[in-house]
Amino acid sequence: MMTTNLLSADDIRTHRAVMRARALSARASAPAVKYTAWEEAIESHLDGLIARLAPQTLAFCWPYRAEPDLRAWVASWLNGDANRVAALPVVVEQGAPLEFRSWRPGVELARDRYGILYPVSGETIVPELVLVPLNAFDARGYRLGYGGGYFDRTLAVIRPITVGIGLELGREVDILPQPHDRPLDWLVTEAGAVRALLEL
Repeated sequence: MMTTNLLSADDIRTHRAVMRARALSARASAPAVKYTAWEEAIESHLDGLIARLAPQTLAFCWPYRAEPDLRAWVASWLNGDANRVAALPVVVEQGAPLEFRSWRPGVELARDRYGILYPVSGETIVPELVLVPLNAFDARGYRLGYGGGYFDRTLAVIRPITVGIGLELGREVDILPQPHDRPLDWLVTEAGAVRALLEL
């Protein structure tokens, strides 16, 4: 792990930006055949973990910038029990926590300022479990998103079980977490589903 007290704030920002860019570039350039196999492996690992954790309400993210696409997996999960509820995050105000609105295949969607689809209407829920996309991440469950801080603000307000979803090509030894960063509970990649390590 990198010793953060030897780095300036500018150094940390630079290192984190490099890790984010490296993960995004590697993901975007992955061969389609390999990426499909990775997504199938992630879904298989999710099957086992979600069966173990057994949430009735689950939030996930619409795929963005070559993130693993969980829409079909979530639709299948919903079909397994009529009482289950899935939701998508909605940016209701810049700089504010996310809101989660219920989602099923076929609901009316609109695009937010980032071009990400979200439900136009629907029940607002507080999910028991949230599937959080990973760009770069480390074994302690710290992640780099896109720099907006939306998930960190949201997880400071609600305390669901959090499961990071990403690819091994985004794994780093240490993403140099900042005081506002919230570690995730679980990490799921094509390599498996593991509990995040509190200490290394």
